[in-house]
Amino acid sequence: MMRPALLRRTRAYYDAIDGDDYDQLASLLTPSFVHDRPDRTIDGRDQFVQFMREGRPQTDTTHPLDGLYCRQKDSAAESIDGDDTATAEVIARGRLLDADGERIVGFVDVFTFAGGDIERIETYTR
Repeated sequence: MMRPALLRRTRAYYDAIDGDDYDQLASLLTPSFVHDRPDRTIDGRDQFVQFMREGRPQTDTTHPLDGLYCRQKDSAAESIDGDDTATAEVIARGRLLDADGERIVGFVDVFTFAGGDIERIETYTR
């Protein structure tokens, strides 16, 4: 999949979560999706979507992104300009904000894709 398409799918992931569009969220993920977070690991698309719908401590949050970067399979992170079918990961840097716009945490999410679908996200927070 080309770099711009991966970036669009990454943005669509956050849009789906922030917009409570769980059908859209599910459509972006592989059935064997894994989300590795500092507080837990969630295995499986259905379990993850259920957690996002029913298990999150706060559901009225937003995820403004400060940067999106593509990582090549055999090189360091590069800028988002241009296409490259070897892109394996997208790295998103952003902030989780509460309903009042207050920062809860900063994060970096590392997305791994299988074809055009998100196979894994590793989340790092501070």
